[in-house]
Amino acid sequence: MADENDVLSDLDLDAAKPNGADNQPSAGIITQYIKDLSVENPNAPAVYQWQEQPNIDLQFNIGADKISDEVSEVELKVNLAAKTSQGDAYVIELAYCGLVGIRNVPEEQAHAFLFAEAPRMLFPFARRVIADAVRDAGFPPLMIDPIDFNGLYIQQLQAKRQQEAAAGGAGAPPAGEA
Repeated sequence: MADENDVLSDLDLDAAKPNGADNQPSAGIITQYIKDLSVENPNAPAVYQWQEQPNIDLQFNIGADKISDEVSEVELKVNLAAKTSQGDAYVIELAYCGLVGIRNVPEEQAHAFLFAEAPRMLFPFARRVIADAVRDAGFPPLMIDPIDFNGLYIQQLQAKRQQEAAAGGAGAPPAGEA
């Protein structure tokens, strides 16, 4: 059937493998879900007669809670308010979460995964929930621009280091630190 040098005969399926511990680094989303969603349309039906374009106030917050040694819940909170001079058009609050599994990853890299990479992976789904909620409230869907969570994470780390340096009276950071 298969020649000696055929890929199918070189799979080495019969070779015994040691049954050792799982020591390879791994991280990923286990599941994702809406934890809380609030949609308010406080001025309906009058809001549908307003001609003024609303000003959009969009706020994000990221949190992580350790569930077990290898599982954390990452929460992406989105607060959205559309306001005009006549009042609030709509207000949406979303807590979109993901259970994240992390195994054999150094603490610094795990922290970066929880606060930068996991929110980046959850964001497209949270964005769709927001767009659907705005549409279901009777308005054109709001498509939120992509967010650079990795860049924001780095900015937060740099700001924290600057605050620590200023609080410690150290002035400039030691050589080799950014």
